[in-house]
Amino acid sequence: MGFIGAFVTTFIYQPFFNLLVYIYLLLSKMTGGNSDMGWAVIIFTVIFRIILLPLSMRGERSEKERWEISQRVDSVERNFGHDPVKKKEAIRAIISSNKKVLSWEMFDLIIQVLIALMLYRIFTTGLEGTDLHLLYNFMPKIAEPFNLVFAGTYDLSKPSFIINVVNTAVIFMAEFLSIRTSPLPMSREDLMMLAVLPIGAFTFFAFMPAGKKLFVTTTLLFSIALILARQAIYLYYSFTASKKRAVLQ
Repeated sequence: MGFIGAFVTTFIYQPFFNLLVYIYLLLSKMTGGNSDMGWAVIIFTVIFRIILLPLSMRGERSEKERWEISQRVDSVERNFGHDPVKKKEAIRAIISSNKKVLSWEMFDLIIQVLIALMLYRIFTTGLEGTDLHLLYNFMPKIAEPFNLVFAGTYDLSKPSFIINVVNTAVIFMAEFLSIRTSPLPMSREDLMMLAVLPIGAFTFFAFMPAGKKLFVTTTLLFSIALILARQAIYLYYSFTASKKRAVLQ
């Protein structure tokens, strides 16, 4: 294992793996050993999303900034399409003046890749016992294999058609709400995304472990809750502002 692999394992994978196992052991203790890893994954996901909430909020601002950059680039393409030299200089100037936004986009991509790798390892080998040596010394000893059968039916280490269907539906719902509540106008690309997203998502996740799909489903439900809360706050302030204007008139 190289330096980067050791770094990722020690400072990213190992802490979250220990957190998931601790939640599982705590639930098992509270339920007299009747819990399963699925419920631990759901609680773990909510904690994980709360930890990453500042990044999510920054990402929402970055999305609008990236859209504004794309509009400026499109304008340059239209105005300097006949002059490649000026077009290249103008695009370079746009990129140079928005380095923070583009750097954040790269950082966000790296985070997403690390999360995907971490989840794949957890639900393919980690929970089957391969990574038990990564448990911290203060963690309770594992006396028996983890119960990886969620709700007595779905093996989290193997693909599940039913969980994949639910996961696909939640992905579509999250994308639909994100587009509908966005301050940016709905585009033709957005409509095409909604049309092809279910097929693409179902195919992409088809052969992945059910545990990873359970994580994705839970994290998207968390996102949907945030979208609805944000929309409720927006509607409340809009209603309050309308009442104030009516009183002043």
